[in-house]
Amino acid sequence: MEWQQISAVLLLCFLWHMWQTNIIQQWAQRERQRTTENIILYTRLVRRLRMTRRRRASRDACDVIALMSILRRARSMWAQPRQSTWWELANTSWEEKDWQKNFRMTRTSFLRLCDILRPQLTRRRARHRRPVPVDMRVAICLWRLATNLEYSCISQLFGVGISTACSVTQQVVLAINRAMKTLYIKTPSEAELMVIVQGFRDRWRLPQVAGAIDGTHIGIIAPAEDPTDYYNRKKFHSVILQGVVDHRMKFWDINVGWPGKVHAARVLVNSSLYSRSESGTLFPRWTERLSDADVPLHLLGDAAYPLLPWLLKPFPEGGGLTRAQVHFNHQLSQARMTVGRAFGRLKGRWRCLLHRCDAHISFVSHIIAACCVLHNYCETANEEWEDEEAGDEVEDFADPEIGHQANRGRKIRDAIDKMASSDFSATFKVCHKVSPDLP
Repeated sequence: MEWQQISAVLLLCFLWHMWQTNIIQQWAQRERQRTTENIILYTRLVRRLRMTRRRRASRDACDVIALMSILRRARSMWAQPRQSTWWELANTSWEEKDWQKNFRMTRTSFLRLCDILRPQLTRRRARHRRPVPVDMRVAICLWRLATNLEYSCISQLFGVGISTACSVTQQVVLAINRAMKTLYIKTPSEAELMVIVQGFRDRWRLPQVAGAIDGTHIGIIAPAEDPTDYYNRKKFHSVILQGVVDHRMKFWDINVGWPGKVHAARVLVNSSLYSRSESGTLFPRWTERLSDADVPLHLLGDAAYPLLPWLLKPFPEGGGLTRAQVHFNHQLSQARMTVGRAFGRLKGRWRCLLHRCDAHISFVSHIIAACCVLHNYCETANEEWEDEEAGDEVEDFADPEIGHQANRGRKIRDAIDKMASSDFSATFKVCHKVSPDLP
């Protein structure tokens, strides 16, 4: 009985085990099938996402290409079309007097100026527009310098944009300074100095004069930094142009940019002209024996400058001057008027210096230097210009003397005064014989 029970129990356990094994296998098979289905679904999903991204990227690329083509079609017009009829008419039909009146030089000088600046101003042709021709660039700049006209008016005259007129003016100004400044503003050679000295001697009977020096104010907009330094005694903001001219009113040395409040003597002492003169490298060591002094080459200045061996100024005004000293002061003043007339002619030609210069303070010096170069260019070409303006002298009060140099300067001035007084006495005697009524 016991054995039968045991057999029945074992049979039941075997049957239970077989049943459990079959269930597990079926479950495992179902799980494997489900996993395979999931993998297939995931793979299909990934492929579908990739295809969607590719289609979207392709569609975006097409949109970008279409947008670029639209922008390219809209960008085909780089500048607003303007009429340049005025410039074309002026360039083809103006006579010489019209060119000289408006551009401050004859057509021949204008074309030669264009040839000089052509390497600096030639621009490549852009894809969608032509560059502004060189002759128009030079004309725009000269018109701005000569009239101080606003860029909005210049753009209408020449048929260019306002920003183009402004940038062209700046480019031409820089080109003038780069290509022409060292050619037209330079220390005279020995041969040129001989002509200058002889010119002052023949016209004003003053020996050993190599030039006249003075300064003038150029009005500017009050700068953002230190505006009070530029506010001069004439109640406007300015920078100082110090210039040295020969007997033909041509500049051979300039110093530009000092604030209008600075004294003329300080501008001189801080210039390269002063350092070269003090070191003896400015002029050749030519001297002329007058009375008991060897007179070197020197400049003529007004009372604002110090008395130096190479820089003479008038005797101090007062009641103690002799007739010969008064005559000497008159002769020196007449000779020194050369630099005043040069400033007047400079501002008369280039009226951007006569009125307030609206350029930025960092660019004002470039404009002034370019105007001085063009002034010499016109004077060299014998361009006539009669519309001279009165120059604003920097200072008119006397500057204290500079040590022992003043003593030597006085000796040289006294020697020249004795020579001038002898000439004056001879002239006075002749005049007295002709006109006995003279005092």
